[in-house]
Amino acid sequence: MSLLGQQVLRLHCLLLLLSVVCCTPPEDPIKCSKGNSNCSITNSYGTFPDRSVCRAGAAAYPATEEELIAIVANATRNGLKMKVATRFSHSIPKLVCPGRDDGLLISTKLLNKVLNVDAAAMTMTVESGVTLRDLISVAANAKLALPYTPYWWGLTIGGLLGTGAHGSTLWGKGSSVHDYVTGLTIVSPGTAADGFVKVRRLKEGDEELNAARVSLGVLGVISQVTFKLEPLFKRSITYVTKNDSDLGDEVLSFGRKNEFADITWYPSQQKAVYRVDNRVASNTSGDGLYDFIPFRTTTSLTLALIRTTEENQESSNDADGKCFGAKFLSGFLSTSAYGLTNNGILFTGYPVNGYQHRLQSSGTCLDSLPDAYITACAWDHNVKGEFFFQTTFSVALSVVKDFIQDVQNLVKLKPKALCGVELYNGILMRYVTASNGYLGKQEDAVDFDITYYRSKDPLTPRLYEDILEEIEQLAMFKYGALPHWGKNRNVAFEGAFDKYKNGQEFLRVKKVYDPLGLFSSEWTDQVLGLKAGLTIVKEGCALEGLCRCTEDIHCAPSKGYLCRPGNVYKDARVCTRLNSTKPLILKTTATGGDEGFPVKGLAVAGNLCCLGYRQGKPPASHLRFGSVGGPVIKRDFRGSEGKNNPKFSSTDTSNPRSASPRTAPHRTPLTHGAASQRLNTPNPRNQICFFSLAVSLSGDIGAVHISFWMIKAGT
Repeated sequence: MSLLGQQVLRLHCLLLLLSVVCCTPPEDPIKCSKGNSNCSITNSYGTFPDRSVCRAGAAAYPATEEELIAIVANATRNGLKMKVATRFSHSIPKLVCPGRDDGLLISTKLLNKVLNVDAAAMTMTVESGVTLRDLISVAANAKLALPYTPYWWGLTIGGLLGTGAHGSTLWGKGSSVHDYVTGLTIVSPGTAADGFVKVRRLKEGDEELNAARVSLGVLGVISQVTFKLEPLFKRSITYVTKNDSDLGDEVLSFGRKNEFADITWYPSQQKAVYRVDNRVASNTSGDGLYDFIPFRTTTSLTLALIRTTEENQESSNDADGKCFGAKFLSGFLSTSAYGLTNNGILFTGYPVNGYQHRLQSSGTCLDSLPDAYITACAWDHNVKGEFFFQTTFSVALSVVKDFIQDVQNLVKLKPKALCGVELYNGILMRYVTASNGYLGKQEDAVDFDITYYRSKDPLTPRLYEDILEEIEQLAMFKYGALPHWGKNRNVAFEGAFDKYKNGQEFLRVKKVYDPLGLFSSEWTDQVLGLKAGLTIVKEGCALEGLCRCTEDIHCAPSKGYLCRPGNVYKDARVCTRLNSTKPLILKTTATGGDEGFPVKGLAVAGNLCCLGYRQGKPPASHLRFGSVGGPVIKRDFRGSEGKNNPKFSSTDTSNPRSASPRTAPHRTPLTHGAASQRLNTPNPRNQICFFSLAVSLSGDIGAVHISFWMIKAGT
């Protein structure tokens, strides 16, 4: 890694540690060009998995339930598609897209009031636009607590219920927030007799509540939610780092022993960080605070330098640089206790004891005044900062050990493969339990949250593309993992709905609540198995997780990435960078029609690999270019590169802008036209030779085809 890169990392760590609350908060995800009409919407990260733009005819901002009811009634009367938008729009998939350009976006930004707190009954009723942070704070003021929550407090109540967001535990009712809901009001389309709107107030015991607990936003707009809380309590947290050799054996027992357990796994560093986290007596000393460092504000300059460093590492295949950065950052986070302090100011050592509301969730980069993006949350798309994919899934406890071992076997094959993941603080492993929600977790499981680099260019593969794709397919298709509804790429949702035993019951409720499908979109219909098209097959689709590759063109063949079986999971199909020590197959395809590739300039470069040939004379190898304007011959090229093999190269210089071949020590001019050209190479033994080719074509005159074959001397 360069000295500059190391300095950037150190600067980043220092600024994170010294961060103060002064950054620009995320903007409204809805943008309208004419008042509240002619709108578009995105998520917090600035793009969806397919990079499409979601448009809507108008946006509405109800401030009361009465206003919400009127808005839904009017939209239903006019047959408008509707979607709910939350304050920060953190979901990665296209859950907020109405599906038609004339649709209506209904923001819950102003539905942000706490309606009732009953300390005696230990319940709280809030509007759906209330943030998790506000719920936690108000509950604490009443000496109450929601026991398990996501770690990021910028989620709204409606948003986290819509996607099944959760914390981490195998205890009690489990870690999913929706399992602590005892009442819920939902506003849906109605008939003319209903005034075009239907308001349903569900409570415990109503079977339809289990459909509404995790709804993906297709049942209507959640207006109000009532939670069952607990008396406020204290926790004690200690982080312990161990070698990951026995992670598969430890994962189950660790979750059973510790109520708020989680594990952060660094596979390339062969270590795991265990969070030992349990309740303690309320009179235990300590007033700890958790202000998780990656959720703090960061200067835009620092974010840009870090992103530029990562882009340079990707373009130069600098795995060593990524591994250095990963070790440096994980060491810094460990030394800084990940943002824990014993008294809200300083970390003096473990354990860190404190009240639940000060330890369960954080996100201080949201608490800020505008500063023209001098500082921002690290993923804010208005600055050059983090741009990533998230692959998040739950693997059943019964098979999680086998899954972990498969990932470890992948790392043994390519030890540096997951350093890029570790730059995003490794793989977060949280515990989840079976839920009553029809689209909630189906059994006790471990949730794996993997964040990794995404290129701004959709046709550019990432370093170790194949390993990350294989892990995704291992989980989803070999081990039957469930995707997180608010994260993931399209591939993770393939066949996912069929894994839910009450899926059809959910669809029955959906048909009752919204028979016209006004709250549904093409995306939600695809995810729920009602419509085809979830997989988008096109050039480079596997790089973005829009498809599983079946052809090389789904990867990046021009950059050396071809579709191949997985390394451990052989049924996987992943985009693999050509290995210079293994045989390869390249297939030509005609992009210029039946007459071939129109060209002005041609560059050919490659390696010649010779294998032992026991009888006969040394072979001669030929490359042949078809005559200009001649027919295309589609032919497989079989080749193998070796570090000690001679190389060949040739360039047609008729076009000064023709791509130049790579420098090669052994050059043989290639003849254009119908003639073939012999490549004479130093060959002290009787051998058979194969080629690997790189071909560059440009311009617009004539056509060319390329064929390759072996000819033994004397034939």
